[in-house]
Amino acid sequence: MFYHLTRSTVEETMATLLPRALAQGWRVMVRGCRQDTLERLDQALWLGPEDGFLPHGLQGGPYDADQPILLGTGAITNDARALMLVESAVTTPAEAAPLERVWVIFDGADQVALTAARALWTALTGAGMAAQYWSEESGRWEKKTEKAAR
Repeated sequence: MFYHLTRSTVEETMATLLPRALAQGWRVMVRGCRQDTLERLDQALWLGPEDGFLPHGLQGGPYDADQPILLGTGAITNDARALMLVESAVTTPAEAAPLERVWVIFDGADQVALTAARALWTALTGAGMAAQYWSEESGRWEKKTEKAAR
């Protein structure tokens, strides 16, 4: 699922998607490219509302495998069933295929992120994987296109 951000922040989008994933019983890996971005997202999760706390940790600690939500730059080490990619982080069809969900969250105003998302769409759908493209340009999330698995 490709989420083209034009109004929301990554933090707001995570706050919507992550509780849904945990409600499904899925562990989630949030993969970024830079440690400072992941630390910012970690802080946002810690500072969220107490009644909406999402258990999580930063990759590289002794309890990575136990984290329901793990934020990192590396491989999935927490038995995640879902992968959230931010700041142009990537996955491969081989890594994505066994997962329940992959979210690609990208800033529509960032040309580098837009180009990276398009390349990832091509790689994943070219490998026969299903994909959906969501945009919030109208003020609410709308599915703009979908490609079925083959």
